[in-house]
Amino acid sequence: MKKHFYAGLMMATGLWLFSACGGKKGTAINEAEVLHNNQDQLTQIIIYDVFTPPVSSRIYVYSSLASYEAIRFAKPGTASITAKLNGFKPMPEPEKNKSYNYALAATQAFFTVVHKVVFSLDSLKAYEKATMDKFRSSMDEETFKRSVAFGDTIARTVLARAASDGYALSRGKPKFLGNNDPGQWHPTPPDYLDGVEWCWNTMKPMALDSAAQFKPARPPKYSTDTNSVFFKEVMEVYNIARNLTEEEKTIAKYWDDNPFVIEHSGHMMFGNKKITPGGHWMGIAAIAAQSSKADAVKTAQGYALTAIALYDAFISCWDEKYRSNVVRPVTVINEHIDKGWTPFLQTPPFPEYTSGHSTITAAAAVVLAHLYGEKFEFQDTSDLRYIGMQRHFNSFQEAAAEASISRVYGGIHYRNSVDVGAEAGKKVGANIINKLYK
Repeated sequence: MKKHFYAGLMMATGLWLFSACGGKKGTAINEAEVLHNNQDQLTQIIIYDVFTPPVSSRIYVYSSLASYEAIRFAKPGTASITAKLNGFKPMPEPEKNKSYNYALAATQAFFTVVHKVVFSLDSLKAYEKATMDKFRSSMDEETFKRSVAFGDTIARTVLARAASDGYALSRGKPKFLGNNDPGQWHPTPPDYLDGVEWCWNTMKPMALDSAAQFKPARPPKYSTDTNSVFFKEVMEVYNIARNLTEEEKTIAKYWDDNPFVIEHSGHMMFGNKKITPGGHWMGIAAIAAQSSKADAVKTAQGYALTAIALYDAFISCWDEKYRSNVVRPVTVINEHIDKGWTPFLQTPPFPEYTSGHSTITAAAAVVLAHLYGEKFEFQDTSDLRYIGMQRHFNSFQEAAAEASISRVYGGIHYRNSVDVGAEAGKKVGANIINKLYK
């Protein structure tokens, strides 16, 4: 993965350097493509640094908002998004009658934020230098410096909110190992890892009134009675997993999006890095913008809305996960049905109810449909370079529904959990649209 990461990074950098060499004042720059390249660089860093899915959503949301708040001035009258979110101070505005390049300002704002929220900064330097050289070659020095300074002021305002969102306090919490009471989650095989981000509900939401604003119904009561609702759900997972079709296996693998799958081979153990669930949907946002030929402002808007949806959906879902603390299918099946059974996908290290994939994908689908349309067809190639797979969808909602059911095919969620999670995600997405645009 490291070799692949740096190869991709240097290829992108080389393209930028080629464009910059011999550049003249006024050389045209595809501003939307700059934003896409910036986001792609960030996704590669997130994969390389192995951030958890909730933390990844935080990285995406602050960087995307900084980018949007800078570039929106390229289209006069475009409203601020942060002005309607929780906890942001008013954003700086450009000086009147002064020249700016807002794509440059957005790029500066984006990477100023990124520098504060990721680890692998060295790997970004070549790309950033090539990008800035490209901008510098296309404008006078005064405009260049003014635009960079404006981007910095936007970034500092965004980072002020990030400094008080609860993240720093969440880093020092003790491990969460669940408990062994009947029906309660505890670490699962093969690696028995502690619960990931168990206090993520203490994070300050973007558009939600609170983490529990869309608190779902209580999950079915745990029972080993074969006639109970809960045990029937367990048996459904078990029977589906034993009779998976090739298409169901493909769907499960396609939407796995586990950022760090631990592979076992005899006495050998190694980690396989992949895109996060949020990264997958940021990729879908990119595909929607590119295939619809969205301008830079709409492109930035799409990234920002998707990132807000992911961030709030993780907070909402994680609030319920650690409240109900529901046991995973592998634990129940191993203890009461088949001690040798393993799910098709590796079970993620956190409680079962509700499904995170179902919640965040439904939320992202709502905001993307608002921006690009309810019947937006697309070829999803966002994961192609990582797992060599792509799929076609007739709408964002169709993609979200497939991502949701994939967790049942993977043997890691009960059907009720994916259904309830999807409904909660739709509410999270609708709340964002209502707050920002109605």
